[in-house]
Amino acid sequence: MFTIFGKKKIKEDVAVNIFINNLLDTVEKGFPEVAGIINDSPEFVTSPNISETNSEKFLLIIIAANLKYIPEHFNNNQDERITDLVFEQLSQVFGVNKETLEKVITDYQCYIAKVNQPSKNTLYGIAKAVFGKYNLNDYQDEYFKTMKSPNPMFLKRMDDIMESFIWNWEAFKEKYQIAN
Repeated sequence: MFTIFGKKKIKEDVAVNIFINNLLDTVEKGFPEVAGIINDSPEFVTSPNISETNSEKFLLIIIAANLKYIPEHFNNNQDERITDLVFEQLSQVFGVNKETLEKVITDYQCYIAKVNQPSKNTLYGIAKAVFGKYNLNDYQDEYFKTMKSPNPMFLKRMDDIMESFIWNWEAFKEKYQIAN
C-alpha cells in the first residue's frame, strides 16, 4: 500500500515516450552486436554478412513483439490507450501515417506468430522472425536448410540475446504510476 506513495506519477504519453526512446536506443546500440553474433554463428556454413546498419527489420520485429506484451501489464483499456499512443509517436518518428505503421506492425506480429507456431511464447518468436526476415536459412548446413528450420543451437543463443530487447514493464511500473 505504501509503495504507491513512493512512485512518481507520470502521464501515459510520457511513459510511452520513455518506452519508445529506450526501445529505439536499445536497438540502435544493440543491433551491431546482434549482427556480429549472427555473422559469427558457427551454425552457418558461410557468414550471412549482415550489416551493422541493416537494423530496420530487426527494429520492426522488436516493436511488434514489445507491443504484444502491453496487454499483459495494463487493464481497464489503458493497454489500448498506450498502444495507440505508441503508434502515434512512432508514426511521427518514422514520418509515416499512423494507419500505415499499424498495418506494418500488425503484419510483423502475424509473421512472428506464424513462424512461432504452435508456441505462443513471443520471445521465442522473435528469434524465429529474425531468422526468417534476414533469410538465414540460406546460410545453414544442408540438413537444416532442407528442413527449412533454424538450427536449435542458433535459436537458443538468439532467444537469450532477445531478452535484452524486451521492455521490462514490471520494473517500470514499480518506479512509476502511469495515469491517463
